Amino acid sequence: MAAKRTAQAVWEGDLLRGHGTVQGTGGGLGEVAVSWASRTEGPSGKTSPEELLAAAHAACFSMALSAGLGRMQKPPLRLAVSATATFDKLGDGWKVTTMELEVSGKVPGISAAEFEAAARAASTGCPISGALKGNVAVSVRARLD
Repeated sequence: MAAKRTAQAVWEGDLLRGHGTVQGTGGGLGEVAVSWASRTEGPSGKTSPEELLAAAHAACFSMALSAGLGRMQKPPLRLAVSATATFDKLGDGWKVTTMELEVSGKVPGISAAEFEAAARAASTGCPISGALKGNVAVSVRARLD
């Protein structure tokens, strides 16, 4: 059975001086402010589509890595994932060019090499990575705590 999730955005004004909000309809993502400046300059208390994409990727990757470690019979005690999306001007347009995943983990009974291999597998196996494949360069760095 397919799961569907919905988010809504409202924008007012022109691109450079306008502003908007985005929120999820499931109750977990409350209304947050967005603006062009929050995408291309500093956040100033607002979010951006790229920050939301990074959050989605960090969450998805952590679940994929946890599942992979579980299949190895080495479930994690803790995984801390950071995802950084780069939004850059290329020619006349803007593009998300890279997604950098960094994970540190507390995983009993695993070697650093095994953890790195599991992280690489999770970085290609999570659904958000799949959605970005062929369009955004995804990298992963993994270390054990």
